[in-house]
Amino acid sequence: MRSHLLNETTADIYRRTVTEGVERVAAKLATTERPHTGISVDELAPVINGIDLDRPLEDPAAVLDELEEVYLRDAVYFHHPRYLGHLNCPVVIPAVLAEAVLSAVNSSLDTWDQSIGGTLIERRLIDWTAQRIGLGPAADGIFTSGGSQSNFHALLLARDEACRIVMQRALNEGRELAKSEVLPKLRIFTSEASHFSVKKSAAMLGLGYEAVISVPVDRNRRMDTSVLALELEDCAREGLFPMAVVATAGTTDFGSIDPLPEIARLTSEHSAWMHVDAAYGCGLLVSPTRRHLLDGIEHADSVTVDYHKSFFQPVSSSAMLVRDRDTLKHATYHADYLNPRRMAEERIPNQVDKSIQTTRRFDALKLWMTLRVMGADGIGSLFDEVIDLAAAGWDIIAADPRFEVVVKPQISTLVFRYSPEGEVRQDVVDEANLHARKALFASGEAVVAGTKVDGKQYLKFTLLNPQTTTADIAAVLDLLASHAEQYLGESLVHAS
Repeated sequence: MRSHLLNETTADIYRRTVTEGVERVAAKLATTERPHTGISVDELAPVINGIDLDRPLEDPAAVLDELEEVYLRDAVYFHHPRYLGHLNCPVVIPAVLAEAVLSAVNSSLDTWDQSIGGTLIERRLIDWTAQRIGLGPAADGIFTSGGSQSNFHALLLARDEACRIVMQRALNEGRELAKSEVLPKLRIFTSEASHFSVKKSAAMLGLGYEAVISVPVDRNRRMDTSVLALELEDCAREGLFPMAVVATAGTTDFGSIDPLPEIARLTSEHSAWMHVDAAYGCGLLVSPTRRHLLDGIEHADSVTVDYHKSFFQPVSSSAMLVRDRDTLKHATYHADYLNPRRMAEERIPNQVDKSIQTTRRFDALKLWMTLRVMGADGIGSLFDEVIDLAAAGWDIIAADPRFEVVVKPQISTLVFRYSPEGEVRQDVVDEANLHARKALFASGEAVVAGTKVDGKQYLKFTLLNPQTTTADIAAVLDLLASHAEQYLGESLVHAS
């Protein structure tokens, strides 16, 4: 069994085995004609469940043959131009190369003595991103597993910073407040279109879902700051504390960007932490033409970025950044066996000091190699392409009488709905749109997402592939309309 360990004696086996795996994937990518085969759970589950994991095949080639049947053949391929579903991007080759390197070396980014160069590369990338945002010389941050963890980490810091401020204020007034007395009075403000991880984080932080105040959006699906101002004033009047305002730079459903400068002004007035969830919109940081759409983000106390969305990186690659590195201490814990306090005094850079994770992959290497090969403008120009495509897509849908589209995109998401002519009950239209999405997925010809807007069922194109064309968009619209019309026709037959 030692022959399977990667070391100096097995380097040739490693080279041959990995090369064969790469050849299999490359062949699959080159011959994939649809984003999905259309296989169902009921078809695939018995095949996978029938494999005896206690009887190994031993030969890697045989395992790759089996993998073709249980995974590669039926995987959803995000690189295909008719994958228009969720916030999954095609990935760039330098980042995939980095994946091979980081997996083989297997550095753990928690302590300096496990990740020497990796620690410094990650720190350099955090500094680079903070500079792009404009957070200032005291900024810092940490790579995370994704936007949900980044948002949770930021709100953890905001919670403890709010408690510190409120408790200190009470001391200055000659009274003591326990943290347990402060927590029930903390409130988080975010738009009704923000990511669900905000509410989930509040629950995990012991504040409860009810601590999150949902602020309505305007007709462009951006946070209504006039309502936010009123909510913040109500909070103060009721003796509550505005812990944080979470602004979104690229909502999941609409790609909308909240009014960041106005939100920054309000958070400053009410001494609230400003967090910007730019998991989706962070690609604008490297856009050669659209960086201005993020104006105001430089005022944030913390920012979430997901490189594995609009920087075309493989999952996972995310980061949480803060304006003041001192606030990261709220997540610091010193373990004698790992990162004792003396290491900080000796200026040994242990990344675990500012992370809520311990063992962490060297995911930063993917962004590092991408920047060193393509450059920031190269990444940004790809993101600009999909934004241009979304604008063209909006024109196509808006001109098509079969569909209604919600709002012009700021980034690259289109939310629309099949809307038949004549008098058709809304619940039937909802079912037709649901059916169209499911039928399209089952056919394997394309993948689109779905959501609800004002209680009605809508469809969604999430455009993150520069290879997608307006012809692809038009073809998928035809497929969706055909499935919806078929459903409506069958509904009329059954009704009669």
